Amino acid sequence: MAAISTSVASQVTSLQFSGLCSARKLSDHSQSLSLSQSFFQSVDSHLGLSSSHRGSRGVVTMAGAGPFFVGGNWKCNGTKESISKLVSDLNSAKLEDDVDVVVAPPFLYIDQVKSSLTEQIEVSAQNCWIGKGGAFTGEMSAEQLKDIGCKWVILGHSERRHIIGETDEFIGKKAAYALSQDAVPGWDDIVVAYEPVWAIGTGKVATTVQAQEVHVAVRDWLKKNVSSEVAAKTRIIYGGSVNGGNCAELAKQDDIDGFLVGGASLKGPEFATIVNSVTSKRVAA
Repeated sequence: MAAISTSVASQVTSLQFSGLCSARKLSDHSQSLSLSQSFFQSVDSHLGLSSSHRGSRGVVTMAGAGPFFVGGNWKCNGTKESISKLVSDLNSAKLEDDVDVVVAPPFLYIDQVKSSLTEQIEVSAQNCWIGKGGAFTGEMSAEQLKDIGCKWVILGHSERRHIIGETDEFIGKKAAYALSQDAVPGWDDIVVAYEPVWAIGTGKVATTVQAQEVHVAVRDWLKKNVSSEVAAKTRIIYGGSVNGGNCAELAKQDDIDGFLVGGASLKGPEFATIVNSVTSKRVAA
């Protein structure tokens, strides 16, 4: 699970993980794709290009296989009270059925969210360790996340890359280890999300043409460096100041298979609007 200049989210049969690699300026996407090669090599070395494809339940036309995907990264935000209100708003929202929806609360609120959130929305952690647990203060292992029923984890977000110093290789090893916790992981279980760093939390957003162009480049990179099969089945989602006002036009683009949402995911009604932008994808199809 993760994303490279982009972010990548990987979904596995019994344990789903969502990871994010670095994001760079749109004009630098060719360089960032090259820098991310070590990330994909780490993941690919574990997956061995296995193909355990399960039938897609998606009903819209997208370049990638599988349903439209919308993730909400709550980052280091919220209190017990505010998260209860947010969960209540999400539970009362009418969401389209043909969308994979995942939210990532701060770690200490995961149990609170899991125990009260509608089953239509799955829960993610925001990080996990590179291997099995042990003397690693402040970390959490994939095994621990699996133990509490958490099926997703965000790995390699640009904030962790630029502030903490995580590298593509390190993130790739994290993703590979997380995937190893499932018996039959495959590349068809991975989602890639593009996030230009200048758009994260700034209110700025890539134009639909810019976003589509980079998504095509990411898919082409996967085709050339992994395989045509992987490129065809991988969902590529967009992040970077996605909101209720711009999601519909972005969703119409052929290679935008969903969104990774930051600030707007903290507002229940607006997040629901973004989830339901899948209807724009249907119209465009």
